[in-house]
Amino acid sequence: MAGEQTYEAAGVSIDRADAVVERLRAAVESTGARRFGVFAGLHPLGDGSYLAASTDGVGTKLILARQRGALRACGADLAAHCINDVITTGADPLFLLDYVAANRIDLALVAELVEGAATVCREAGVALVGGETAELPGIYREDELDFAGTCVGIVDRAALVDGTSIAEGDAVVGFASAGVHANGFTLVRRVLETKDYDGDDLLAPTRLYLDVVRRLRAEARGFAHVTGGGIAGNLARIIPDGLAAEIDWDAWERPAVFGWLAGHVPEDELRRVFNLGIGFLAVVRDPGEDLVIGRVVRA
Repeated sequence: MAGEQTYEAAGVSIDRADAVVERLRAAVESTGARRFGVFAGLHPLGDGSYLAASTDGVGTKLILARQRGALRACGADLAAHCINDVITTGADPLFLLDYVAANRIDLALVAELVEGAATVCREAGVALVGGETAELPGIYREDELDFAGTCVGIVDRAALVDGTSIAEGDAVVGFASAGVHANGFTLVRRVLETKDYDGDDLLAPTRLYLDVVRRLRAEARGFAHVTGGGIAGNLARIIPDGLAAEIDWDAWERPAVFGWLAGHVPEDELRRVFNLGIGFLAVVRDPGEDLVIGRVVRA
């Protein structure tokens, strides 16, 4: 395919990011941290329960959303993304803090972001307890802004979902995304330089999967939030050594936005960067009526 695009050529290296994580692992774990490198960190409270916490941002989706008047969707992205990471542990999310930084603070734009986040927090029963707004000329270019947040939840030790019980033959079930969600937009913006796309699934906010987790957490052996790294990359974060996930890539219909991207990005890169229409995964023994997209096999 002529003119194929890759994430690394657009300026983002997944391999380099993975290498940074490995370099940081020893320093982080020396502080007593548990589960470094998965979706949410855990901290024991001493009463048989854990705090589960995750920090993330919206990334370069903000640039495109600001151009197209869709910043409120990015506020929803932030809250849903952080909550989804925390609930992969089986935790109940408790509260969210946010951080807005810009070259120059535009209160109307900040309000759009925070109001979008608050909409998802209300849906999830999560308190938006505060945060920080920083004006940083010299760090951010003119008209640029960033939006990040931290979600904290709580889970009993007996209810913890951590992937350690995943076994050969387990089913991988998938739950639909709303579109691209909030990962891969550096590559998306590069493709937009070649061909425009204005479908709703391009900037649709990240879907919240709290209802899925509450329905399945008593039986699920592992949960994965499909963010940067795609379906296979995020499943690999929870599957024990000696096992692997075998994915049936034809088990679901992809949203139209990924058909547009497929005209410019090779298939292996699409799988490595994007959710391709599956935003959240559960590994279970009995999938019931949920959509099975793969199985756990011996590596």
